[in-house]
Amino acid sequence: MNTAFETRLQTDLDALKAAGTYKHLRHITTPMAPEVHMEEAGDVIVLSSNNYLGLSDQAEVIEAGKRGLDTYGAGTASVRFICGTFDIHRTLEERIAAFLGTPASLTYVSCWSANTGLFATICGEGSAIISDELNHASIIDGVRLASKAKRAVYKHGDMASLEEKLKDAQGCAPILVVTDGVFSMEGSLAKLPEIVALCKKYGAVSVVDDSHGTGVMGKTGRGTIEHFGLTGEIDIITGTLGKALGGAAGGFVAGSHALIDTLIQKSRPQLFSNALPATVACSSLAALDYLDAHPELMDRLRSNIAYFRAGLARLGFKPLEGPSAIVPIIVGDTAFAIQMSDLLLKRGIFVTGFGFPVVPEGTARIRTQLSAKLTEPEMDKALAAFQAVGRELGILS
Repeated sequence: MNTAFETRLQTDLDALKAAGTYKHLRHITTPMAPEVHMEEAGDVIVLSSNNYLGLSDQAEVIEAGKRGLDTYGAGTASVRFICGTFDIHRTLEERIAAFLGTPASLTYVSCWSANTGLFATICGEGSAIISDELNHASIIDGVRLASKAKRAVYKHGDMASLEEKLKDAQGCAPILVVTDGVFSMEGSLAKLPEIVALCKKYGAVSVVDDSHGTGVMGKTGRGTIEHFGLTGEIDIITGTLGKALGGAAGGFVAGSHALIDTLIQKSRPQLFSNALPATVACSSLAALDYLDAHPELMDRLRSNIAYFRAGLARLGFKPLEGPSAIVPIIVGDTAFAIQMSDLLLKRGIFVTGFGFPVVPEGTARIRTQLSAKLTEPEMDKALAAFQAVGRELGILS
């Protein structure tokens, strides 16, 4: 063992602990649900999960995964183009495309893999990528991998800034404009109608990562694009199967047949990674079917979002505005956000404090996330805990 190297790592870890910014893993011993059992805290109400529709422990979703294991085994033990691909992958990809209103789609083991596999594949010498400054880290890293492309960042949600970057990129081909649909740390939505209009004006390709919008936004849960009435107007959609749609794993790219075939031929995470486990493919397919069969989930989710937001406001908190299921409360300092989340956990509420480098310095926050399966008594208990902790920390009078 290289002791100097190990000492350096431990010194850095000790500094995080001293600053109060060290992250602790919490160990859950039950399925993800509105209430779970945690080794460190007992039974707690969950306000920190992306399980927006509560489908991760839905019986139909679980049973589909079990059938997938019985039918297909643990996996193919290799990548798709070498040893073949299960027919369930094709079925799921056709289902995702139909769900989103695109000609085709391709699954990956995560949306991180999808985003890191997309940009370098389709953007080479002479191309350009223009990205919102608050885009998810997977987009940022994916864009970095497209090292031969001209890359630019526009101010968050600033259409004048985006248009300026588009003008600077004229002469490049293709020009991609990429944005989150729902910004995961803010809960706000991209200005998709304006972005689409600018892309059409300047001949750019629109790319939306709708990981936090799929199953949350839109009348039928088809995402931010449906919310704005833009189905069929976005060139490329990326997203996840690991949040609202079952919560296990998986990501995808949806777009034209030519795009998907290009990714099959050239995308490195597709060429050099095993396929999505068949169990996840089966459970994800069941989650999509369950959502379509139970539109009331969307009504319950929106009702819960409104109820919890109103409760926070009544207590005196001022969460960031937004229509999504993400309700962040800015507290400023990273150590303070972590302290607040620890105090909430002691009162039976599991919610995470986020700080630098996940969000910019000075904008640390408690990010609450609502689920359609939360009950009013559970939300009332959470609000009572927020009131008590807010008073203890001097946030509330």
